[in-house]
Amino acid sequence: MVVDELAEDFEQLIDLIASTADIKSVLDGLTGFAAATMTSTTGVHIECAVTLRRHKRTATIGGSSEKAVVLDRIEQALGDGPCVDALEGGVPVLLGDVASDPRWPEYRSALTAAGISSALGIPMAAGDGWGAVLNLFSPATGPFTEDVVAGAMLFAEMASKALRLAIKIAAADQRGHDLKAAMENRSVIDLACGMIMAQNRCSKDDAFEFLTRASNDRNQKLYVIAQSIVDSVAGSPQKAPHFED
Repeated sequence: MVVDELAEDFEQLIDLIASTADIKSVLDGLTGFAAATMTSTTGVHIECAVTLRRHKRTATIGGSSEKAVVLDRIEQALGDGPCVDALEGGVPVLLGDVASDPRWPEYRSALTAAGISSALGIPMAAGDGWGAVLNLFSPATGPFTEDVVAGAMLFAEMASKALRLAIKIAAADQRGHDLKAAMENRSVIDLACGMIMAQNRCSKDDAFEFLTRASNDRNQKLYVIAQSIVDSVAGSPQKAPHFED
């Protein structure tokens, strides 16, 4: 990506913020834009999600697809993966080959099941106590070359400025509901996972898989399933559901 193209990209990001009413829509648009840009650069279909962090709490609020959002939330639930490491270390982290890289075995299993062969985490400076990271997913190995990573870092730098502006606008206009809701949703999901783990004596990965499977089977959002489990335990003597044999 050349300088003129990057300048044009930044103008489009600013236009996106100016024409969008809430922070979630901004992040959905930003990740869609990032996915399209990386797809054009690599020649491979790239999907993208963005995770925000504030006061050590993280939430995946926006993504270019539901698949990208789910994969990013799985990583946050596990607390392990390239996106998590990029957020913690402040530098890009590449998972070049899901099949051969020995790091993050639980998360690699989830990526394999979703048909993802490589992933890239790019940190962004959101400012005012916020942290953020772009998580890029590819169905092929090899698209995230050194030049592509450098280009993604430049894009993330632009996106960071746009994101900071979006957060300030949302705060000034008191439209931070989506940020608060996403953080609360994450807490409910974590609580539901804990209940399932305690009842079934299973790992957090297994508990989250149970939630996602129930979400898909019932065609309900993950948060709705998690809230129903929490409510059933808090409001009655029922226990969290067991896994089916």
